[in-house]
Amino acid sequence: MTPSIEPPSSPIPPPLTDLSTGLEETCAAGPRDMATALAFALARTPSHDRRGVGLTVTRAWINEHGRPYGPGTRGIGGRRDLMLMIGRTQAEALWAMEQALRSGGLGLVLGAIDGADLTQTRRLEFAARDGGAAGMLLRTRTGDLSAARRRWRIASVSSEGDADDARAPGPMRLSAELTRSRGERPGVWMLEMEDETHRLRLADRLAGHGHGPVGRTARAA
Repeated sequence: MTPSIEPPSSPIPPPLTDLSTGLEETCAAGPRDMATALAFALARTPSHDRRGVGLTVTRAWINEHGRPYGPGTRGIGGRRDLMLMIGRTQAEALWAMEQALRSGGLGLVLGAIDGADLTQTRRLEFAARDGGAAGMLLRTRTGDLSAARRRWRIASVSSEGDADDARAPGPMRLSAELTRSRGERPGVWMLEMEDETHRLRLADRLAGHGHGPVGRTARAA
């Protein structure tokens, strides 16, 4: 049975807010959705923060998903620089993420780390607050205990096409499902990237209330 959905109380839905100091977590719905999860995180770079962005990964992650293409990420969320940190193991990547958050030199630090447990995510939360930074874990699985204040499930969605040229692709679209949050109701939002601002907005068909069915991540047929 599909739960009833009420409009969100906040005028700005959670997936459209800037990342704040502390830790959030994003899970890619499938292997092809990791790039979309990365774009979702970058698009929420704090607009007032001109510090750079760090991404910590392992060699195994690079082998699985490829090395992020710098020119392809440039400008998303208004960010300028992306510093890539590659560890041999998840332990090394986790250490690098914690140090980068605590340093205060980066406004946002992303960590492609599946194995972080509750204690380790608490350390990341404290490090982010010490450094006045936002942290985002990029994961490929759900269910692990975590200190993240929000937990997301992100999936790619086919674009609707260009309004001015039927042969051209439309804006990048994604489904963002909030699976757990401190003080917010779970929900699903269909989002698309604005070409002018390189930030996310509600897709037109959901612009009135911003929610879809809870409990399953929407995908295009």
